[in-house]
Amino acid sequence: MTVTERITALRKQMKEKGIDAYLVPTDDFHGSEYVGDYFKCRKYITGFTGSAGTAVIMQDMAGLWTDGRYFIQAAQQLEGTPVTLFKMGEPDVPTIHKFLKENLKEGMCLGFDGRTVSAEEAETLEKILQKKQVHFSVNEDLIGNIWNDRPALSCEPVMELSEKWAGRSRADKIREIRSKLKEKGADLFILTSLDDIAWLLNIRGNDIHCCPVVLSYLVLDDSELRLFVNEKAFSDSVKEALSKDGIAIYPYDDIYTYVQTIPEEKKVFLSRSNVNSRLASSIPKPVTILEGENLTLLPKAIKNETEVRNEKTAHIKDGVAMVKFIHWLKKNAGKQKITELSAADKLYEFRSGQENFQGNSFDPIIAYGAHGAIVHYSATEETNIPLEPKGLVLMDTGGHYLEGTTDITRTVVLGPVTEKEKKYFTAVLRGHLNLAAAKFRYGCTGLNLDALARGPLWAMGEDYNHGTGHGVGYLLNVHEGPQSFRWKSPAELPAPVLEEGMITSDEPGYYAENEFGIRHENLVVCKKAEKTSYGQFMKFEPLTLVPFDLEGIDPEQMEAGERKLLNQYHALVYEKISPYLNEEEQSWLKKATQEI
Repeated sequence: MTVTERITALRKQMKEKGIDAYLVPTDDFHGSEYVGDYFKCRKYITGFTGSAGTAVIMQDMAGLWTDGRYFIQAAQQLEGTPVTLFKMGEPDVPTIHKFLKENLKEGMCLGFDGRTVSAEEAETLEKILQKKQVHFSVNEDLIGNIWNDRPALSCEPVMELSEKWAGRSRADKIREIRSKLKEKGADLFILTSLDDIAWLLNIRGNDIHCCPVVLSYLVLDDSELRLFVNEKAFSDSVKEALSKDGIAIYPYDDIYTYVQTIPEEKKVFLSRSNVNSRLASSIPKPVTILEGENLTLLPKAIKNETEVRNEKTAHIKDGVAMVKFIHWLKKNAGKQKITELSAADKLYEFRSGQENFQGNSFDPIIAYGAHGAIVHYSATEETNIPLEPKGLVLMDTGGHYLEGTTDITRTVVLGPVTEKEKKYFTAVLRGHLNLAAAKFRYGCTGLNLDALARGPLWAMGEDYNHGTGHGVGYLLNVHEGPQSFRWKSPAELPAPVLEEGMITSDEPGYYAENEFGIRHENLVVCKKAEKTSYGQFMKFEPLTLVPFDLEGIDPEQMEAGERKLLNQYHALVYEKISPYLNEEEQSWLKKATQEI
């Protein structure tokens, strides 16, 4: 069916069910950042393939809301369909909430698959539409009813992550979460975030592209742990190991009938922003629900000594692959045909040569020239362009290893660059170095430190419109909470204290539309510095070990202390990476890390 035919079929379903507007988000049943093919209902109904967006279908309109990353792509993909593009954040473009409030009439019905909308969002919608007495239909998967060739739910093999990599046994982690549950005064913990479940049980899978997680729900009390999964994904040996630790396996969909049986006197702890609305509303009304962030969130973010040590190994491997790749790229740009897509393939080849490599941690961003100004540009067959021996290429990529997850951005000079490019390349690098070198009292958050990275750009009246850094998982999601570097934070998301063991990206940038883009990103781990009469001081240690391109730097713009920081970092890169290179690559790295 064409998009037009699909929407016609959906409207027929809506009419039969008495649904006036049907909401189709991008989400799966777990609030994941990326979703598997089975869950791509919004893509199916609109034809838009971007990773973020929400559709609203009514009898007389069909709309797609997406953000600035996708305005051009969405406009192209929606052309010739009945779907109107709503450019989020643009003047006079209503939010979805405002649109529904204005367009749903008294007593109408709003429908959505309650498994794909969080309990928090469903409550917000109810409050917004309360005055109009709009009622809700949330148990219908109308897209599923018309999607005849829908892909099956993913059921990739599950592997155990041994203590050698995880640093802690699952039994130890479960004990900790039970203790936290007791502190909250709750009897049951419902956990639906896939990376949290994988972390807690020391299992990894491949049910979401680039995210080594397992489709699952988990319910834990003081004596039982129930895991709702597709049993076929688990080998006998993994099932046996889980069983030894008191974990009982149940069918994936049985979570909804199970929660209906929770006794009325029980107190349930869950995160409404993570648990889907159908699951939350299936819990009997008299049951007390205690709400807060997932009990696993902070323990997962604070990496233990084994994880930090392993991550250092992962970053040496990744550094070797990146150095080999950048050397190859600079040597061959202009001499052989290299495109954004073929460059990404070549980098994957270098990473694959490293032991214990498990795959990309996200789809690579190789953005040449003006494409670098599109913050989350991702090359397609249609947009793919050759890399020429001039200007800048921005490369934001990462890998998963058994030793951990990497995320690195380097902006590489392929040939002559302008004074303007050098000016901003240097300003962004100065900000990166200043944040990486921060020393601060324990109790600081990413909000306190973000200005260090933006300072050189702010002094020029410039900025970038994204956060400076995010947490990173251990062989898990490349974007992981709760910590971040940003200068403002929504009131409902208070910034957490930076703790020893937290791994965070340091990635300031600058983007000149239709010209070029620059971003410099390392991962850093938070560590204790000295303790004084003022208390405990903290600092960062770099994990990423790849040179910054000296050909893009104007040393005159840098203060003596900043040059010293860069020279120290480059000396460390050469010391750690050079032993794994051949003679030609060593010689290149020596020059690439020379003092300025």
